[in-house]
Amino acid sequence: MDNKLFEELKEIGFKNIDAIDIYKKELKDEPVIEKKINMETYLYDRTVVCPVCGDSFKTPSVKSSAYKTSGKESDFYINYTLINPYFYDVWLCNACGYAAMKSDFDRLSQSERKTILENITSQWTGRKYPRVRDENHAIERYKISLLNYIVRKSKNSTKAITCLKIAWMYRLKPEEKFRPLEIKFMEEALTGFKEAYYNEVFPIYGMDKYTTMYLIGELYHRINDYDNALIWLSNVLTTPGVKSSLKDLARDQKDIITIKKKQKELAENNDTETHDPLVQDLSEKTDSSNKKGLFGKLFGKK
Repeated sequence: MDNKLFEELKEIGFKNIDAIDIYKKELKDEPVIEKKINMETYLYDRTVVCPVCGDSFKTPSVKSSAYKTSGKESDFYINYTLINPYFYDVWLCNACGYAAMKSDFDRLSQSERKTILENITSQWTGRKYPRVRDENHAIERYKISLLNYIVRKSKNSTKAITCLKIAWMYRLKPEEKFRPLEIKFMEEALTGFKEAYYNEVFPIYGMDKYTTMYLIGELYHRINDYDNALIWLSNVLTTPGVKSSLKDLARDQKDIITIKKKQKELAENNDTETHDPLVQDLSEKTDSSNKKGLFGKLFGKK
């Protein structure tokens, strides 16, 4: 129905009144207020005494109330929603350069202390970090701790978990140029976990032997070594005593890898057929003025 509520008013001079909506709400441009989250509210200062040089320093730590997660990835990386605790996982003494994951910080012998002083402190020039940190700070700090672990000749599992966490931090960086570094540190983690699997006493960093078995398989998966990945994951599925949740996880990954492997093999077969020099040559349309025989194509005769 036509909206002619004000038709009579046209006679006295009003125009453009046919489409008037009596109850039309005035749309106001409301200012967009960006809610800036103050990451400081999730942190508190923890006082730590360095076991190498005795210096006392404060390091930011994540409040227990801020540990909010949104899931876990297949290689056990935990996604946090408020603040990322991995950024604050390494404690670093700026006085002497000693660094380690907080779970290991106080665990070193007198001989290790001497080794740190001789090989790390002697070269340390100091490094300051902001209170609120990101993956770039975490990468650097994990690498400093890894250097300390290497100098101390720490267990392979310790170096492996550090390498894995460095790989996770590179994963957080969106640029493709960092993917090779993520893969490289996964390969290093894989080497360490395999050595630990055969030579160390479990549990290691909260993982039992079967969980480590699964993780080795998943790391093989992530570096695209599908054959070895399937071997390790199959061992998880066929070993008695493995908890059902871990078997379910291994089964899911094994199914994914099986599909990827078939797709890869199919793509390689298609690529071989498409790029086979003989197939290409024989399928090319030849100019009648410059025809070659079959042997000419095979052996380059003109």
